[in-house]
Amino acid sequence: MSSSTELKTRKAAAVPNGVGTKGIYVAKAENSELWDVDGRRYIDFAAGIAVLNTGHRHPKIMAAVAQQAAEFTHTCFHVTPYESYVRLAERLNALAPGDFPKKTLFLNSGAEAVENAIKIARYFTKRSAVIAFSGGFHGRTHMTMALTGKVMPYKRGFGPFPAEIYHAEFPQPYRGISTEQALADIDRLFHGDVDPKSVAALIVEPVQGEGGFNVAPVDFLRALRGLCDEHGIVLIADEIQTGMARTGKLFAIEHAGVAPDLVTMAKGLGGGFPLSAVTGRATIMDAAHPGGLGGTYGGNPISIAAAHAVLDVIDSEDLCSKAARVGQRMRSHLETLAKRLPCIGDVRGLGAMVAFELVKDPKTKEPDAELTAAILAHAEKRGLILLSCGTSANVVRLLAPLTIPDAVLEEGLAILSAALEDAYGRESARAVA
Repeated sequence: MSSSTELKTRKAAAVPNGVGTKGIYVAKAENSELWDVDGRRYIDFAAGIAVLNTGHRHPKIMAAVAQQAAEFTHTCFHVTPYESYVRLAERLNALAPGDFPKKTLFLNSGAEAVENAIKIARYFTKRSAVIAFSGGFHGRTHMTMALTGKVMPYKRGFGPFPAEIYHAEFPQPYRGISTEQALADIDRLFHGDVDPKSVAALIVEPVQGEGGFNVAPVDFLRALRGLCDEHGIVLIADEIQTGMARTGKLFAIEHAGVAPDLVTMAKGLGGGFPLSAVTGRATIMDAAHPGGLGGTYGGNPISIAAAHAVLDVIDSEDLCSKAARVGQRMRSHLETLAKRLPCIGDVRGLGAMVAFELVKDPKTKEPDAELTAAILAHAEKRGLILLSCGTSANVVRLLAPLTIPDAVLEEGLAILSAALEDAYGRESARAVA
């Protein structure tokens, strides 16, 4: 087998520079751990960017995939449909928030789900404008890049983007942006940039992912529901990173008691297999003409089988409760560290979607992207995989599988502490010198 060093050289020669990667070349994985091609073990606090809520290679998911592979792997749902697609749609229709009839469309990726949610909302409303939020992330296609409120690395140099996309402020208490200020910014848009009667949809992440794990306040989400009702706007909840039990409920927006018109989901839905979905009000989902929605691979039978097993595991192993417990342990650990390390400006999150923000000075709150990168590097050397996020690249996010054993969780948190203290000590010493 090739070594990591050899694979890095081959990757540089064969793969575009724009495809960013870590230097860990995986050979095998199990639950919350993986081993690279050099035989080194890592604890996974990334979970494929919140894809593996059920862990690497969950036995029930592997069994479901094997059974489906023995029957058929692809026909295209548009050509010869299959019962498992219909049954998964029925399950998601019943599980998604809202006491009203729903329908579900399956696709391949989160970006596809968002693209189709916008298409559906525009068709239904006969309007074209869309409101998104600063710090939001919705994908890498041109439409979803336009919706995304984070320039680097997603938007720089890739324009021009589709028109009639407007961004409003997202509440960030740590940065001094309240619910009232964020709502006032939407009002500013309505008075200065776009007639609310021209807005087809408003899309929001209940917890921003790439934006820095900023949690949407309950009163903010409820106010958005009211604004959308007032102006006939379709409210889209982007649950691609927050869904499938990650925040302690199947969908994060359930914490606010809000029922969106459409929900986009992906990542954790397929348990490691490519699958996304749009679930929403039947009246809205049915607006488009036959043939206007779909795709060759959307709702692939293998991925559909995996998703059925994911929902079964979430239920049988009570992963919503497990997410709450894992998240509480993470937050408690980080809050203890923050009391003696002033570089930790804020600890936040919902359920097992937890992050901490790094600053150079707790008073000025100047972002510290260099320290953030150093923490990730030190953690990787010690055998822990972490990810950063935030519009200033100064937030470390923790996304361990919800199935992580307690002992492995504690081991990972101990490594995190050591990496943080080591990186902070070196940065502080460098600053003094």
